[in-house]
Amino acid sequence: MLEKLKKINMKTAVFMGICFYSLTILLHVLIMSSVIPFTWVNGGRSESFAEQLPISVINIVISIIGVVFTLIVGRIKLYKYKRGITVICWFFVVLWSFGFIQQLFGTPFEKMICSLVLLIGVISNLRMAIEKK
Repeated sequence: MLEKLKKINMKTAVFMGICFYSLTILLHVLIMSSVIPFTWVNGGRSESFAEQLPISVINIVISIIGVVFTLIVGRIKLYKYKRGITVICWFFVVLWSFGFIQQLFGTPFEKMICSLVLLIGVISNLRMAIEKK
């Protein structure tokens, strides 16, 4: 029974992680397609679309890496690499927590939307870091 509950908890954490990275990719695709104005993100510091474009591309690449990592953590029982996986999860917890704090000082769009998306990322990676496989 306990083993089944642990499996469900990890599946929930992985699902949240996939949602987080998918929403992040969607957000940056919408920025790149000018549906969301570039002035609404990056604290409003980007002076032009050309300046924001590389930031969005880098964030999409990081999100794709995050999706792959999340799928690996959720699908494969890598007991041999548990410590390394846990360290990477904690790194993401710190990274997304720092991003969350930055969003709270950003534009109204970042405060209302981006901060919530990042909070999902923090929670999902925290759960993956502390969850026993």
